[in-house]
Amino acid sequence: MDPYKLKVSFLHPKYWLAWLGIFALFLSSLLPYSTLLKLGKLMGRMTIPFANDRFHTARRNIELCFPNLTSKQVDQKVRANFENTGIALLEMGMAWFWPTWRVRGLLSIRGIEHLEQANRQDKGIIFLGAHFLTLEMGARALGLLHPSYAVYRKNSNEVLDYWFYWGRMREHKAMLDRKDFKAMLRVLKNSQALWYAPDHDYGRHKSSVFAPFFEVENANTVSGTSTLARVKNTVVIPMFLKRLPGCEGYELVFYEPLEDFPSNDLIHDTTRTNQQIELMVKECDDQYMWLHRRFKTRPEGEKSLY
Repeated sequence: MDPYKLKVSFLHPKYWLAWLGIFALFLSSLLPYSTLLKLGKLMGRMTIPFANDRFHTARRNIELCFPNLTSKQVDQKVRANFENTGIALLEMGMAWFWPTWRVRGLLSIRGIEHLEQANRQDKGIIFLGAHFLTLEMGARALGLLHPSYAVYRKNSNEVLDYWFYWGRMREHKAMLDRKDFKAMLRVLKNSQALWYAPDHDYGRHKSSVFAPFFEVENANTVSGTSTLARVKNTVVIPMFLKRLPGCEGYELVFYEPLEDFPSNDLIHDTTRTNQQIELMVKECDDQYMWLHRRFKTRPEGEKSLY
């Protein structure tokens, strides 16, 4: 049975809370954008007392990446990150349920010439992304401009997994399991576009290496960007969606393609992708997913950074 079709089993009481959340997201998506921003910030602030572990994870990540900040500055960034996390929750409803005209009305684009050049040359494109809090809106925005294939991680809750898949597929061609590397290669060989984010720590496995990320010398990082880019006639274009100040909406940003990439050195290539993601993060560090334990996997013999 196709896992991405509605099933009778989704009516089981164990899924009722998930359905209630989906319905709440739909209702919230009907609100004006300015109201959604205020409500999201309030939700983010209100969760802080109930999310001690996440607060300390975010705080530690920011301390490690920006060691020159004072303790007060770090706390300010963590609180701003929680506010943006609250907005991100409501953005799920916006990305899934908004009509196209509402998304387009808030969207501006920077660096589209890099995408247009790759299209003229009929290249396979790797959109080098990262785990920003604008992830859901970013998927919708990219799909409106350039329908692509995207890599994702299944959700353990079947109902939530269905809606995440359905929402991200509104504009895109297909979602590929992050373990299905062969499918990713086929996309690029057919001169299609693939969104790929290598910036989460998924533990030790054959496709991860230790490479610098900000001030952390050994950050466990997925090295797949380098391997995928070896497909003939493939270009790597870094991109992400940035939430603009106030109620100005969003900017979809495309950077110049990575030059002389990949090389014969996997760690060198992974360091380059990390450096590129650093540039993205520095544009709007309060919108990055600091609540993830980015540095949980350490080289043998090194103690935990948390």
